[in-house]
Amino acid sequence: MAYYNNDTIIYLNGAYVKAAEATTDFFGQSLHYGYSVFEGIRSYQTASGDTKIFKAEEHYRRLKNSALALNMPYHWSVDELVEATYEVLSRNGLQNAYIRPIVYAPANMSFNPNKESYLMIAAWEMGLFLGDKLLRVMTSSFQRPNPKGFKIEAKAGGHYVNSILASQEAKAKGFDEALLTDMNGFVAEGPGANVFFEKNGKLYTPPLGNILPGITRATVIEICEELNVPVEERLFTTDELKQADAVFFCGTAAEVIGWQSFDDVTFPANWNDTIGRKIQLAYKERVTEGIKEKV
Repeated sequence: MAYYNNDTIIYLNGAYVKAAEATTDFFGQSLHYGYSVFEGIRSYQTASGDTKIFKAEEHYRRLKNSALALNMPYHWSVDELVEATYEVLSRNGLQNAYIRPIVYAPANMSFNPNKESYLMIAAWEMGLFLGDKLLRVMTSSFQRPNPKGFKIEAKAGGHYVNSILASQEAKAKGFDEALLTDMNGFVAEGPGANVFFEKNGKLYTPPLGNILPGITRATVIEICEELNVPVEERLFTTDELKQADAVFFCGTAAEVIGWQSFDDVTFPANWNDTIGRKIQLAYKERVTEGIKEKV
């Protein structure tokens, strides 16, 4: 996939520059140690034809919180970053796009605190991140990092080596995606998405603490409240997950996508009849401010 071309514009430290001409420091702490924080944000063409970034303010507040959690200097306001992001979309002629802001560190081979941070915002066209078919998912041999060893609530670059390894393992074994457990063996999340399962008309999802507090996860819970769907946040095992009626991932890139099977155990409910499918449709309508998917 080509993320940029000779005409692509990015926002880099207060200026709009061509991506092909932008540079970075090869001695940067982010490159050598994964010491960075980032966000994944989506924009959509709405029913009115306008371009709308979904929950932009929430994403940029989390970006700041992630940076502060990692002791990275941070001086940007939510408003200026939202404005800059809309400008990046406009300059690149994008509506249905994936947006990647990243805060990264200067050259520093020591572990001493930095006095400054840098920021880049890029965007590119994105379709369905995990495809349009129900997923075959496997239990990963990798676990989520111990929350006493990392700031799990931070969306940090280095954390995603764990995600890459888990996802690559699953695909090498013929599955579509992985599911990771926490250090105690309870279900945690996917490499880049939170998980919900349905049983007897109720949804269950892992509690915060060992997972990234997903913005799409919070949106799903909001939708459930509006639809009067009960949701319980609690710990559960992979064995219990295999007894579910249906399961789905949710995330900014993944949006809401159902599972066909887990460790080759097929879920009994017809996806089109599930709560997950209702949420998938409601989510699509919400992010596009009125565009309804054909059932």
